[in-house]
Amino acid sequence: MRKLVCILATLLLLASCGQSYEEKRRITRAEQRRQWREDSAALKVAVMPTLDCLPLYVAKERGFFEKQGVDVRLKRFTAQMDCDTAVARGRVEGLVSDLVRTERLQQQGTPLRYVAATDAYWQLVTNRQARIRELKQLDDKMVAMTRYSATDLLTSVAVDSAKLLTERVFRIQVNDVNIRLRMLMGNELDAMLLTEPQAVQARLQKHRVLLDSRRLDMRLGVLAFSENALKDKKRQQQLDKFMKAYRQACDSLSQLGLAAYRDVALKAYDVSTTALDSLARSYKPSRVAEPRTADVERAQKWLKEN
Repeated sequence: MRKLVCILATLLLLASCGQSYEEKRRITRAEQRRQWREDSAALKVAVMPTLDCLPLYVAKERGFFEKQGVDVRLKRFTAQMDCDTAVARGRVEGLVSDLVRTERLQQQGTPLRYVAATDAYWQLVTNRQARIRELKQLDDKMVAMTRYSATDLLTSVAVDSAKLLTERVFRIQVNDVNIRLRMLMGNELDAMLLTEPQAVQARLQKHRVLLDSRRLDMRLGVLAFSENALKDKKRQQQLDKFMKAYRQACDSLSQLGLAAYRDVALKAYDVSTTALDSLARSYKPSRVAEPRTADVERAQKWLKEN
C-alpha cells in the first residue's frame, strides 16, 4: 500500500511538472510572436560600428525617435555586405552605406531612395612597419578593402594616382571593419581603407595616412531606404517621423559636439576613450542634405568601368 501511495505521488508530481513545462512553452511562443509582430511593424535600419551611424545611435539612445512617435530598430552589423543582404531580402527597410554599394544594389534589382548624405570619409592607412611613405610604394603590396564599395573605388584612385599597374596592387577583401583594423594592428597587411572610428585608432598607433577622401572632395556616405518598403503608406509616415528625429540628432551633435554624447559612442563602438577624445576634437558634422549628383555619378561611372 505504501508503495502504491509513493507511485501515485510521483505520478502526480511528474504530471504537474509536465503541465508547468507546457505552460512555459506556450508563454514563450506567445512572447516570440508578440516580439515578431512588434519588430515587423517597426522601421528597421541596418547600421555599422562606424561614425556615420552616430546620429542614429544618438536618436535611439536619447529618445528622439520615441518623441516623434516612431518605433525604430537599429540592426547592427560589422560588414557592409550583411547590411546589403538585409535590405535586399526585406529584413530591414533602410541602411547606412556608401554610394558605390547602393548603386550596385540598385543595379541588382533593389531600388533605393536616398534620404541623406552622411559625413563618412575614408583614409588609406599604411602599416608603419611596411615603411610606405608614398602611394607608388604600394606596388606589390596588399591593401584591405571591400569589393564594389567606396573603399574599392578609393583603392583605384590610389593606384591611378601613383600610375601603378592594377594587377600589381593586391586587393584583399576584409569585410568586417573591426577585423580589418585588428589585422593592421597585428601587422598582417601592408595597407587598408578605414573610416572612423577605426581610422583614429590606427593613427594613434602611428600608422601613416596616404590618402583621405575629404581631400579628394568625395562625399560617398549615404542613408537610404528601400523603395519597395516605402510603397506602404504606413512606412512612408514612419520615414517622415524618422527623418525629423534624425535631423534633430544631427543638429544636436553639431551644436554640442561628440563629447556631449561620449557615453553613446562608447556603447556603440569598440574604441578606447583616448581614441574617442581625439576624434571628438575634430568631429564637425555637416547639415543634413541629399547626396550630391557629382558623387552619385562618380560611383556610377566607376561601377561601369569595373
